[in-house]
Amino acid sequence: MSEDISRTEPWHVLTQWTSARIAMGRVGSSLPTKAVMEFNADHALARDAVYASLDLAEMQEQFAQAGFTTLVARSRAQSRSEYLRRPDLGRSLDPVCAAELQLKNIEESGMLSVVVADGLSALAPRLHAAPLLKQLCEGLGHWKLDSVVLATQARVALGDEIGELRGAEAVLVLIGERPGLRSSDSLGAYLTYRPRVGRMDSERNCISNIRPVGLGYEQAAFRLKHLLERARILGATGVSLKDESDDLPALQ
Repeated sequence: MSEDISRTEPWHVLTQWTSARIAMGRVGSSLPTKAVMEFNADHALARDAVYASLDLAEMQEQFAQAGFTTLVARSRAQSRSEYLRRPDLGRSLDPVCAAELQLKNIEESGMLSVVVADGLSALAPRLHAAPLLKQLCEGLGHWKLDSVVLATQARVALGDEIGELRGAEAVLVLIGERPGLRSSDSLGAYLTYRPRVGRMDSERNCISNIRPVGLGYEQAAFRLKHLLERARILGATGVSLKDESDDLPALQ
């Protein structure tokens, strides 16, 4: 007769409230076989997310159906391998794209440029960028939304150059974050006021882990709208702008 020699942790009940890898149990001094296999599967998904490509045709169709116009851009990194080895190349536009994105009739203020980028997980923008933008556009106030720029082999700072070329008052970069072992589709949102080449990370605000099992679209859009309005008042983002949206009335 077989005997189950695995030991269940007494705090295993907490796993119903988190996707974190906790209370996996023990078999002697080792992990149960099931936990090891789940770890290997999640690790494979994370690796796949890093190396996956952004399907531009699919993304353009997805945004068109959602009512957005799109433009396409790429960084100076010529391949995924080069992108991963040379982060600096992912922060600047390919010269051909820079010429195509240059907006000739630049308005004085009020334009929000949105860059949807593959980053370190192309899966994240494919799943979450369009639904988040639809939520953001509801009650956006006096901001005028620019065409959505779909950027490949992109780092966050690529948005600074794009925003400057578009003459945007602010730029929002929606980018795939570094995959975790149970979060291969996590989307990050980076907001920079008065974007220009050379902006530092301390000059932008970040909202992380946007996905249905993390920070939901409605909550993320609520925070972004608050940051946008405060950025306009302060004339800055980053360390100068504190996210106080948690102190505001709860979402209905």
